Amino acid sequence: MSASTDAQRGGSAARRQKVKPWWLVAVVVLSVSRLPTAAALVEGLYCGTEVCYDVLGVRREATKAEIARAYRQLARRYHPDGFRPGEPGLEGETKESAQRRFLVIATAYETLKDEDSRRDYDYMLDHPEEYYQHYYAYYRRRLAPKVDVRVVILVTICAISIFQYYSWHSSYNEAINYLVTVPKYRIQAAEIARQQGLLNRPKEKGKNRRSKEEIREQEEEVIRDIIKNKIDIKGGYQKPNLSDILLCQMVLFPYHLSRYLAWYASWLYRFTIRREEYGDQEKFYIIRRHMKMSQSQFDSLDENLRRSFLEKQLWIKENYEVYRKDQEEEMKVKMATDSRMKRYRRWMRNEGPGRLTFADD
Repeated sequence: MSASTDAQRGGSAARRQKVKPWWLVAVVVLSVSRLPTAAALVEGLYCGTEVCYDVLGVRREATKAEIARAYRQLARRYHPDGFRPGEPGLEGETKESAQRRFLVIATAYETLKDEDSRRDYDYMLDHPEEYYQHYYAYYRRRLAPKVDVRVVILVTICAISIFQYYSWHSSYNEAINYLVTVPKYRIQAAEIARQQGLLNRPKEKGKNRRSKEEIREQEEEVIRDIIKNKIDIKGGYQKPNLSDILLCQMVLFPYHLSRYLAWYASWLYRFTIRREEYGDQEKFYIIRRHMKMSQSQFDSLDENLRRSFLEKQLWIKENYEVYRKDQEEEMKVKMATDSRMKRYRRWMRNEGPGRLTFADD
């Protein structure tokens, strides 16, 4: 008896699960019927609720020339400066309505004259359901910069190159101004000027006679020119060269790359395959690489110091490691015996940067 009762209960529960309430289906159908239908023409995009082709009176397959011709004809009629009320075809139009119409005409022309914009607009007409994508494409094109990115990059590179050259030229002038004040270089430059007859001028008389200030200024200019021409400044204060600025480096990059590849292939062939001995230039190159110095930094070193690198055979890695450790030890000893470093350590122990002292204490 109990088993049959349980079976009846299970069968009724299964029937209740299979039968859906009719009101739930009705709510779903009503909700779907009330969803907004996708429209290709959206207010605020392109020509609004009008088709841009219809605004200009052209077919969708019209060429650029036909679109431009239609725009010129309508612009002559609806432009605020050329609008004449009462003309045939303009009955009932006011200046304000003609101005609004001209804005729509101009928008239609701006939309259809550009190939990319026209392609996006045609896609919107063919796929009205993708309205979110249409909003994105429209405002992305309107807010995007109109300047070509390549032009921006070129102008930026030129500006950086001009700043580089001006900065290097200022550093070079500062170095020359300093060397002019050094007695050693002044005496050498004055001697060269006398040998060349630049300072041994005959005394002037009459109206052409110059003042002492003018003569002194001319002598300073002569000494300055000799120092600029005779002294080869290395490092960060060397004479600026146009080939070193960013723009020239980018233009000459393929040339330098091909030279480097040829040099690297020659290096491998000579010193790896044929096992040739290093020359002085190759030894200097390896030493410079060990020291992690640029070519200009290495060239600014004293000639005797560079020769001592060759005597110590620093192109060999083991010798360089010993030399580097010796230099570090010498620097530590120098800092330990330096009087300024002693005063600094004494100040750190007694007062320190975080210790406060008062006059009343």
